[in-house]
Amino acid sequence: MYSLKKSMRLQGKCDLPLQICPKHDNPQYQTPISENFMKASQFTLATLRNTPSDADIISAQLMIKAGLIRKLASGLYVWMPTGLRVLKRVEKIVREEMERISAQELLMPVTQPGELWQESGRWEDYGAELLRFKDRHSRDFVLGPTHEEVITDIARGELKSYKQLPATYYQIQTKFRDEIRPRFGVMRAREFTMKDAYSFHIDKDSLAKTYQDFYEAYTRIFTRLGLDFRAVQADTGSIGGFASHEFHVLADSGEDDIAFSTESDYSANVELAEAVCTATRQPPSEPRTDVDTPNMPTCEEVAEHLGIELSRTVKTLIVKGSYSEDTPDMPKLVALVLRGDHTLNELKAEKLPQIKAPLEMASEDEMKEAGLIKGYISVDLAKYGIPVIADRSASVMADFVSGANVADKHTKGMNWERDAVYAEVADIRNVVDGDPSPDGKGVLQIKRGIEVGHIFQLGDKYSHALNCAVLGKEGKPVTLMMGCYGIGVSRIISASLEQNHDDKGCLWADTPDPTDNIAPFYVAVVPMKSKDGSAEAKADELYSTLKDKGVNVLLDDRDERAGVKFADLELIGIPHRIVVSERNLAEGKYEYAKRGCGDKELLGLDELLAKF
Repeated sequence: MYSLKKSMRLQGKCDLPLQICPKHDNPQYQTPISENFMKASQFTLATLRNTPSDADIISAQLMIKAGLIRKLASGLYVWMPTGLRVLKRVEKIVREEMERISAQELLMPVTQPGELWQESGRWEDYGAELLRFKDRHSRDFVLGPTHEEVITDIARGELKSYKQLPATYYQIQTKFRDEIRPRFGVMRAREFTMKDAYSFHIDKDSLAKTYQDFYEAYTRIFTRLGLDFRAVQADTGSIGGFASHEFHVLADSGEDDIAFSTESDYSANVELAEAVCTATRQPPSEPRTDVDTPNMPTCEEVAEHLGIELSRTVKTLIVKGSYSEDTPDMPKLVALVLRGDHTLNELKAEKLPQIKAPLEMASEDEMKEAGLIKGYISVDLAKYGIPVIADRSASVMADFVSGANVADKHTKGMNWERDAVYAEVADIRNVVDGDPSPDGKGVLQIKRGIEVGHIFQLGDKYSHALNCAVLGKEGKPVTLMMGCYGIGVSRIISASLEQNHDDKGCLWADTPDPTDNIAPFYVAVVPMKSKDGSAEAKADELYSTLKDKGVNVLLDDRDERAGVKFADLELIGIPHRIVVSERNLAEGKYEYAKRGCGDKELLGLDELLAKF
């Protein structure tokens, strides 16, 4: 093979078929995806009739049944020829939009030296998802779950002056995260395909501009893919930084709750969405009275027992404070008070300076030691020396029910100031449907979402740790600002199928531009058996015509019954089907059907070709 490549370089041309020509590694020589044609008799469709028992969501079931993937081991999948065609079509759209914003493509190794992760401080911090191993020389390596360390190492070697900035690089590469419990097919696999990009800047203003470029590029990508999605404000998490947006495909199977306004563009992950309270506290109208609530430690049980709405009760949660030898003035325990029908937002709570991070609930023994009884804790905790932080909605309640600090008793008619005090009011709950939108426009709706993209303004977290700096305008070293931008390329396919399917199989999303459709084939031509072979010949002729038009077409020339062919094509989700039969040809017609519509049309050749 080496001598063959050498010979081709010397000749300056290649007579090999395009698909195997090494010269065409360069994108400018690559055949567009839409021109990769196929006959089914030469193609492994690999469809299944039975639903796999270990596929836990519809997209995983369909991807296996339609022959897109095959499971190799837990969280590891083989992309079959059909699935790889879909994957490559997604990659094509992503590449086009990355190039549109002048991002430079490179390719970094999956295997990364452990010393880079030790240098950044993430060798231990990243956790068990980071697969660590040693080579034959006992040197530490990892299988990369992400590439911040590697790209920063490249940047500190290549970028020397502010004149080279901003610089943006991206790759489409395999990632590996050792998930505790891989599930949902390729949506939460251990090995997956991701587009990750990184930008380097001399200052925050430059970073903010590139961040906006990526926000708009991601919006175009998911729009071109025909997905129903939302861009939401998000927490930066373990990646770090000071600004972040997630892009979610709306689907009931999503793992994240997202909140968005009914009357504006506001949207945020529920973990980050601000819970607004517009109510005002009314004066007390009831006396404080203890009531018996035997074996009723929950707000739900108490509300039912007393015949009141759950929203008239409060729950008092005891968490560990930020007390330590270094912070002796901070509390050991902190009480968080929420309305009974609300849930604690741990992310919001642990950001409060009085509370230990990550958030940790006090044990039952710790509460007993403090004089508290789990399930019956009051809001009146002044004598216990435990500061009370009230959620905004809890702080405006009057005549509410709380624990009584006595076993099997609660207190009715509790009121702030008269009966108890809080040290602080804070937003510490998850938003719910119907909450006012934080921007003052409309109310919030909560829907499930599948995260398919995430962008971060990282700041100097990694550049500082890895000493990535350039000479600034003043001739002094300046630590670079960084941005990080990821898209789950393989996850997009699963997310798209969660939105687009029916009882027959895959329904690939309609795209604004038909050439962006990610179905493995856009049109299937199906010849019916004829006595004289005329239908087969016309089907082959039509196949060639569509090829010449650049249509992504499959000729289903398999020696199978028509029902088998139709079932396979519907399962795979090929958007358009053309049946060529001897009977219809006698009238100069072809049977046309669009996937998901159910209706069939008899069209002449010119009418048929006009659709493509």
